Amino acid sequence: MNARSALFDLYGDHLRSRGGRARVASLVTLLAPLGVAAPAVRTAVSRMVKQGWLTPATMNGGPGYALTGRAERRLEDAAARIYRTGTDGAWDGRWHLLVPDRPSDRTTRARLRSGLAFLGYAPLGDGAWVAARPSPELDALLDAEGVHAECFTATHQSDEAELVRRAWDLDAVGRSYERWLADARSLVGTLPAQPSDQDAFAVRSQLVHEWRKFLFTDPGLPRTLLPDHWPGDTAAEFFDRHTARLLPAAARFVDQSLSVQPRPNGAAR
Repeated sequence: MNARSALFDLYGDHLRSRGGRARVASLVTLLAPLGVAAPAVRTAVSRMVKQGWLTPATMNGGPGYALTGRAERRLEDAAARIYRTGTDGAWDGRWHLLVPDRPSDRTTRARLRSGLAFLGYAPLGDGAWVAARPSPELDALLDAEGVHAECFTATHQSDEAELVRRAWDLDAVGRSYERWLADARSLVGTLPAQPSDQDAFAVRSQLVHEWRKFLFTDPGLPRTLLPDHWPGDTAAEFFDRHTARLLPAAARFVDQSLSVQPRPNGAAR
C-alpha cells in the first residue's frame, strides 16, 4: 500500500474526526499493520507537508502533524463521496459545463486534467468539461493551478444516456466494481470469527483504500443516469455493510494507538 495514500485514508477515515492531528509515532504505529514501514511514513509526511496537505503541530509526547484547511475540505468531500452521504435524488437535470483556459505548462495541464477527473468532470472536446453537478472543490482546484475558467449550467437537448456514454466509460467502471467486489469478499473471508482490533482495522483500511480509488474513475452520476443493473450498487452495499461492522473494533485500535505515550528514550509505553 502506498504510504501517501494510506495517510490520506487514515486522516480522512479516522483522524479527521479526532481533531485532524497525530504524533509521528502514532502514524507509524497505525500504518504498520498495513505493511507501511516507518521510513516510508516519514517520507510521505514530509511530501504532504510540501504539497500543503499537512502542517507541523506541537503535541503532547512528541512532534505531530495536523491537516491543513485545504486537506480538511478535500477529505470532507471525499468522505461524502465514499460513504455517499450527499443528496443523490435531487438532480435537476442541469449539467455543469466548464471551459478552463489552457495552461502553457504541461505539468499544470496534467494536474488540472487529473484534478477535474477526480471531481467528476469529463472532457467533451474543444477544451470543455462536463459534470452532473458543480463540485464544491472546483474553485480551490482552479485557484491552486492558477487557471481561469468559464462556468455554465445547461440542460441537454438530446438523449442523456448518449451524453453519458460519450463522456464516461461506464462499462469499464462497472467491471472495476465487479473486480473490487470479488477481491473484497476474499479479503473479508480471511478474518476469523472474532478478529482482533488490529485485524479489523487492517482489513477495514484495505477496503476503504481500494474503494477510495473509485473517486478517480467513478464520476458519481445521479442514479437516474446509471444503468438499471449497476454493479456499483452491489459493491456499495457490501462496502457499507462490512466497513460499518468492522468500525467499532477498528476505532478501538486507532484510539489505543493515539493514546500510547513515548518513553523519554523514544520507546512507546
